[in-house]
Amino acid sequence: MKVLIVEDEKPAARRLERLLEKAGIFVTATLTSVEEGIQWFRQNPQPDLILLDIQLSDGLSFEIFEKVEINSPIIFTTAYDEYALKAFKLNSVDYLLKPIDEEELETALAKFRNNHSGADQVKLEEIKALLSGTDPYKKRFTISVGQHLKIIDTEDIVCFYSENKATYLHTSENRFYLIDHSLEKLDPLLNPKDFYRLNRKFIINLKGIEDIITHSNQRFLVKLKNFKGEKIIVSRERVRGFKDWLK
Repeated sequence: MKVLIVEDEKPAARRLERLLEKAGIFVTATLTSVEEGIQWFRQNPQPDLILLDIQLSDGLSFEIFEKVEINSPIIFTTAYDEYALKAFKLNSVDYLLKPIDEEELETALAKFRNNHSGADQVKLEEIKALLSGTDPYKKRFTISVGQHLKIIDTEDIVCFYSENKATYLHTSENRFYLIDHSLEKLDPLLNPKDFYRLNRKFIINLKGIEDIITHSNQRFLVKLKNFKGEKIIVSRERVRGFKDWLK
């Protein structure tokens, strides 16, 4: 795994490097400024993971995103205020408060391994929306039903599921509707506090869970309210992330 560190405080950067090396992770490069970050991303392939400080010597690291497209998941390493920390936690792998604690770093790396396949991305517009106090996530979906349009609030959705190359949403009223989005496109549109991608076929709503049952091979069987479709199994690779989400 190739990791990029963006940190202008040399002692903090060296500590991160040592902790990552201890975890057997190769540090591709350590950058110290916004300008250096912009140039590096223009000339190099995307790393698997970025450890990113917010306040750099020549500005905020968000300025890097304004100049280049970055798709890598991010762990924030910051001394930012509490509101911002909570906001970033919704969109990134995790945040680490300086000075970096070794156990917290290990937990963040484990979360990255469990939950990120490269499809989850931190997006600049989402970060800006959170900092401005607005909500970047969808509150409702508009569904075509014959000649009519039906509005469904996300809180009334039990799950989204894929079947026969199509995607459906299932409501608490035991109704299902065909939608245009794939699960991959839906994932970043949904609030991760409420919705979780259990496997390749299901995204579920926390409010829609009726029961969780221990299943074979250290997996879980999830039963949803008013859902009589196929069994929903949490894959073994996602069990830890699922349990973290439930907390």
